[in-house]
Amino acid sequence: MNRSLATRSSLLIRLQDADDHRAWDSFFRAYAPLIGSYGRRRGLGEADAEDLVQEALGAVASAMGRLAYDRSRGSFRGWLLTIARNAIPRLRRQAARHGGGEGGTAHQAMLAQHPARPESDHLDLEQGRRRLDRAVERVRPRVRPATWEAFRRTAIERQPVEAVAEDLGLSPGAVYIARSRVLARLREAIASEAEETR
Repeated sequence: MNRSLATRSSLLIRLQDADDHRAWDSFFRAYAPLIGSYGRRRGLGEADAEDLVQEALGAVASAMGRLAYDRSRGSFRGWLLTIARNAIPRLRRQAARHGGGEGGTAHQAMLAQHPARPESDHLDLEQGRRRLDRAVERVRPRVRPATWEAFRRTAIERQPVEAVAEDLGLSPGAVYIARSRVLARLREAIASEAEETR
């Protein structure tokens, strides 16, 4: 493998420190374009390709504390692309479920042929929103304001990562990691509440 494409073990060790912003920025600059390009080559739109980058980098961020990298089991890059490959079908299902946000008149006509959701689906959706609201109430006070702002602007308002990074004085990699951390905490809070209500 080309030395420039090989992941240095020293970088992987540095990534275990979530506050090493230089390491995360180097990692982001090396891998975000690779993952995004991989998704676009497999037919994802720009927004879904960005979500793919987020998912893959989020998986790395959550795995770094327990990751013992063993080069003999395969390349780090291969592992990362496996994460991306496995995430693509789920991103496609989500896009299909939410209308994808892309397409012209033909796409609109296809959507119009599908009946509205049954009332029970609307109730499930409302219950999910209430759970998310409660999770936000629990998680928001526990993260730094800049971390929350990076999450809010990129995940909720869907602003471009690079613009948010520039506005907040962060690297794009730091914005991705902030968004990933908040999403992970929200998922944990929702799962915890679901366990409590069983």
